[in-house]
Amino acid sequence: MPQERVTMRKIREMLRLAWACGQSRQSIATSCGVAKTTVTKTIARAQAAGLSWPLPPLDDEALERRLYPVVPHHSVRSLLHPDWPSLHDELVSRKNLTLMLLWQEYKERETSGYQYSYFCDLYRQWHKRLDLSMRQEHRAGEKLFVDYCGDTVPIVDPATGEVRDAAVFVAVLGASNFTYAEATWSQSLPDWIGSHVRTFAFLGGVPKAVVPDNLKSGVTKPCRYEPEINQTYAEMAAHYETAIVPARVRRPKDKAKVEAGVQIVQRFILAGLRKRTFFSLAEANAAIRERLELLNNRPFRKLPGSRLSRFLEIDCPALMPLPATVYQYAEWKKARVHIDYHVEVDGHYYSVPHRLRGEQLDVRITETTVECFHRGNRVASHARSRIKGKPTTCDEHMPKAHRDYAEWTPQRLVSWAATIGESTAIVVTQILERRAYPEHGFRSCMGILSLAKRFDKGRLEAACQRALLIKGTSYKSIKSILENNLDQKPLPQQPQLLPVAHDNIRGTNYYQ
Repeated sequence: MPQERVTMRKIREMLRLAWACGQSRQSIATSCGVAKTTVTKTIARAQAAGLSWPLPPLDDEALERRLYPVVPHHSVRSLLHPDWPSLHDELVSRKNLTLMLLWQEYKERETSGYQYSYFCDLYRQWHKRLDLSMRQEHRAGEKLFVDYCGDTVPIVDPATGEVRDAAVFVAVLGASNFTYAEATWSQSLPDWIGSHVRTFAFLGGVPKAVVPDNLKSGVTKPCRYEPEINQTYAEMAAHYETAIVPARVRRPKDKAKVEAGVQIVQRFILAGLRKRTFFSLAEANAAIRERLELLNNRPFRKLPGSRLSRFLEIDCPALMPLPATVYQYAEWKKARVHIDYHVEVDGHYYSVPHRLRGEQLDVRITETTVECFHRGNRVASHARSRIKGKPTTCDEHMPKAHRDYAEWTPQRLVSWAATIGESTAIVVTQILERRAYPEHGFRSCMGILSLAKRFDKGRLEAACQRALLIKGTSYKSIKSILENNLDQKPLPQQPQLLPVAHDNIRGTNYYQ
């Protein structure tokens, strides 16, 4: 029996979820604990067996015979094999054509022919005998394969003589082999995204899918079945309405086009520029563009035309149009809202609604703006600031008590203190003056003035007089004076210093 077969109970559950509940293949695979391919094959077998939901009243043994019919060896020998080369050519050259449809057409011609599962098995066995170096067929405008060269381009700083290596980005269209290459300072996310944007502009259109390697800038978490795409990369793909389909880890044949393209770029472009010295990235890219034009115009050895002619004939008409605006680069990060309802981005603090305190937000950062998202909804947008350690706060993000507090100014605090007494006003003034920023003393002043509610204004004024005398102008000192009733005691007399006569004391006149 075929290896993908599972228990009849799971088969019935898979068919129920697919036909009765309309679940996707992935969700069915997760629910039943099987591979997604097993779900696909099981449903295909059931369709080939003419089953539908609800299933006919069959026991497990009868259902198994329907799904996995045993073909006698003598009948297999007596049947003629389909024309596999013709079927294969049709399958790879026509879009949306499947083995299921080819089998149905085959059964219409050969009513006693092979069942679908065995038909597929025979096709796979025939396909394995093909030349392993056979050219893969790619549909027009479907896939763009991207990667970086292993070799780099040395750039010399004309001022210091320092040599810096630039990475080389390569993109190849599947159907025409039309190639793009450029040098960037690094393989980081900004350069990675920028290279894609310039590639689409070079092509004059957008392919239906982009096939990258599992570079960290493109794929955050590699996975064979559900790779996690970098959020900025995914946003760029959504802007151009294309799909990101990463190659499997350690499967270079998934992107054989760009593997060959990288080799050609290294041998034809980079090797051809090996004797030249570049003093800027722009100079290097200008030279690469010249060699790239030669490469795309160079005639094929085994095929008619060149990369450019095949691009204009095959890929260019099938590419999707460019969007009206160029993608604006934006980075995404996760940020926790601080207790002061601000999030930190590059050392600057941006406010969000105070109700989100303690929540984790997604922050989108561009050259000019900072946007904060909570569960997919934008909750704040600010102009980006480069000043570190400073906040950018919107009044509507503050709770009412904080908005009232924000309306206070040094003059307002001094005026309020003056209504209590002259000494209180002097204390508030001294507190504000000895801070680098008067706002840093607001809380201390507010605390002192609030003592008038617990103690009367007369006692607070007396306490401030004593605090000025003992040089204890702080909230804690004045509060201690009031709590210990020291304000109700007479003020201590300042000791008067008498002049001292001594031979070693010269006096002020000595220095005149």
